[in-house]
Amino acid sequence: MTSLQLGSARCVCDTVHAPKLVAVTGGPGAGKTAVLEVALRTFCAHVGVFPESASIIFGGGFPRHRTDVGRRAAQRAIFRVQRELEGLMLGEGQIALGLCDRGTIDGVAYWPDTPESYWAQFDTSRESEIARYAAVIHLRTPTEEQGYNRDYALRVESAAEARVIDQKILDAWDGHPHRVVVDSDANFVVKATRAIEHIRAQLPSCCEPAE
Repeated sequence: MTSLQLGSARCVCDTVHAPKLVAVTGGPGAGKTAVLEVALRTFCAHVGVFPESASIIFGGGFPRHRTDVGRRAAQRAIFRVQRELEGLMLGEGQIALGLCDRGTIDGVAYWPDTPESYWAQFDTSRESEIARYAAVIHLRTPTEEQGYNRDYALRVESAAEARVIDQKILDAWDGHPHRVVVDSDANFVVKATRAIEHIRAQLPSCCEPAE
């Protein structure tokens, strides 16, 4: 997924909706991209999905250095791309629901310094960023026994490292008034179905797929 994509199911209405953002987040290997692909096939064109900013950055050749300087540089780039993608999604007014593959809050989990210094980099606050998202759906990273997969070319974390990051992301979003957590399951279809139902709950009633 490299650009904005819209759901493919037939819609029963042509209403113009005030768009809202929903962050689909979680640690590496949690199944975010797969769930978003299912959402595109399940819901109508009033649902839009943007790709993960980190994949755009690193897939485009941005250096992935594990030094503190490198991590700061990468997270600054990711935050700014994320913000621009969200602004585009909201500004064009095509959609009712913008599904974000991660959100600006996620960067705290990868930032080598204090959360306060992260927000200061962008002249914003945790409260302001939390308020950008109408809901948060957190998919937990699976253990190796549950099927953690390192085959994705841009994934560098071991299962243990991924679980640590997953917990940091969970902590970073703590306190969001509309957050749900979807636990991992050895059967990914069970997990994906739960996530899709939480996404469905955010849709306007007129955007339910036509029978």
